[in-house]
Amino acid sequence: MDNGCHCTADTDRLSNPILYNILSQMDNSKAGQNNFNYNSVPHRCNCELRRTVCLKRPAEICKEASAVLVKTIHFMKNLPAFNQLPPNDQLSLLKSCWAPLFILGLVQEHVDFEVMDTPADSMLKKILLNRQESPEMEREQPTMAGVSKLKSCLKKFWSLDLSPKEYAYLKGTTIFNPDVPDLKAALFVEGLQQEAQHALSEVVQLIQPGPQERFARILLTASTLQSITPSLITELFFRPVIGQADLLELLVDMLFCR
Repeated sequence: MDNGCHCTADTDRLSNPILYNILSQMDNSKAGQNNFNYNSVPHRCNCELRRTVCLKRPAEICKEASAVLVKTIHFMKNLPAFNQLPPNDQLSLLKSCWAPLFILGLVQEHVDFEVMDTPADSMLKKILLNRQESPEMEREQPTMAGVSKLKSCLKKFWSLDLSPKEYAYLKGTTIFNPDVPDLKAALFVEGLQQEAQHALSEVVQLIQPGPQERFARILLTASTLQSITPSLITELFFRPVIGQADLLELLVDMLFCR
């Protein structure tokens, strides 16, 4: 099944004739005067998969998301086993797990949110005022498809109604991932992940004795965390706050600032 975009250039012209005409006139009159690459400007696609979206209540949700992110980094910093790892291994694990951990934080804090289509005039203003490519135009913008995947993941976790201990040990299995490339202490990390999984299994048994159906559901749901890209999390929840800053650099500063 083809899930690609089926919008055509003709459709764009009909749906946004003013923008199309402005771009056409600018292209014809300024082609030889500047190096603006109009082909690099993403068209306004009406397909459900590629509709770019933003938060409906950015001030409120970004504040909640920032609080979750701070708690996420503090959780990592307060793990004695994590602090025993070489600094480079800590950095590699941070790069690998911060987004899944943040999503678990959204689940645990019950942060729900709504999105809306990205305002069409924002792209027009950038073109008219700047007439040059900007970092924002080059970054992958949040789409309805990506947000739907994230919200589906949140709902699956909420349906599990995890206890605080289940959250803690699940976070441990997420942080200590021995499959992260170039770990110097990969065997130690693997052992820590196994310990976290065993502890999670024991807690699940106390909550729901008998067959390990709940444990399997938790691990299956946790596997969907990796399908949510860090870029989606960054652009949706933190770009309105940090501007052009590199979020990963900020996370590194938070982690290693004692």
